[in-house]
Amino acid sequence: MGKEVVNKQVIFKDYIRDVPKESDMELKSSTLALEVKEGTEDVVVKNLYLSCDPYMRGRMGNYHKSYIPPFTPGSVLQGFAVAKVILSNHPNFKEGDLVSGMSGWEDYSIIPKGNNLTKISSIDLPLSYFVGILGMPELTAYAGFFEVCSPKKGEHVFVSAASGAVGQLVGQFAKLMDCYVVGCAGSNEKVDLLKNKLGFDDAFNYKEEHDMNATLKRYFPKGFDIYFDNVGGSMLDAVLRNMKVHGRIAVCGMISQKSFQNEGGIQYISLAIPKRIRLEGFLQSDYMHLYPQFLENVINYIKQGKITYIEDVAEGLENAPAAFVGLFHGKNLGKQVVHINDE
Repeated sequence: MGKEVVNKQVIFKDYIRDVPKESDMELKSSTLALEVKEGTEDVVVKNLYLSCDPYMRGRMGNYHKSYIPPFTPGSVLQGFAVAKVILSNHPNFKEGDLVSGMSGWEDYSIIPKGNNLTKISSIDLPLSYFVGILGMPELTAYAGFFEVCSPKKGEHVFVSAASGAVGQLVGQFAKLMDCYVVGCAGSNEKVDLLKNKLGFDDAFNYKEEHDMNATLKRYFPKGFDIYFDNVGGSMLDAVLRNMKVHGRIAVCGMISQKSFQNEGGIQYISLAIPKRIRLEGFLQSDYMHLYPQFLENVINYIKQGKITYIEDVAEGLENAPAAFVGLFHGKNLGKQVVHINDE
């Protein structure tokens, strides 16, 4: 029997229909024996940083036809994490290694067969970056912009939820392509961040705009070529009215959707025909083969000062539910992560 430790966990209580609330989760403690069974390739890790990501909301619904299965009520939440290997029977991981991958929202996790763990070899950057700008979720920005949007130098780009984890990178990738970039966000503080720290050409607070069609015409009098969609809904409808011919839309997220039962309709989808608009949904998991290239390029951009990264760090596992729920109310400033343990 291995050493027993107290293991704090965030438990998912039951399926939800609307926007998640803190009461949909609860903090519990149990004891865990730190051991790996003989004959397995299991890995025991101590979790250090957790990633709060909007896709997790989809796993909270009783919907089994998505690309990833729902959480199990009564079980620990799961998400991307940075962790330290405590024990290992896996040939690729040894005690003391730092890793990133899917783990539990808890102090310690047993990862069967070391599934989906990646060893962190470059540690001259903050560890939190490996669930943020250097993590699998942020591969979404890289693949979505460069592969799905197929950008060309000098094109006009619009990014929604632009100050969030994905949006802030998309805008900066676009600037590296000498594109003209406008982003929208939900507060004046975030707008200021986009324009004065992240290098967007312009930005606006969508909560202060009452006619999104007119707003987009103001910022893009001749229309725009690329829309990176993180919100869906009425924003997407206004975008369809303002895109140029042969425009491209990367559908990354639909965070404006309030309910799983009523997604609403898109009134102007017919405009995709005369404008020959390409609208494509995608998953970062489709582009895992790009991760080494993504990692090398983005690390270089960071070290050369070509990319700025904003993260919002919550402290303590007990504050993880509030940090996650805050995503859906625009409370985070940049990428939301939770620091739960030191090495």
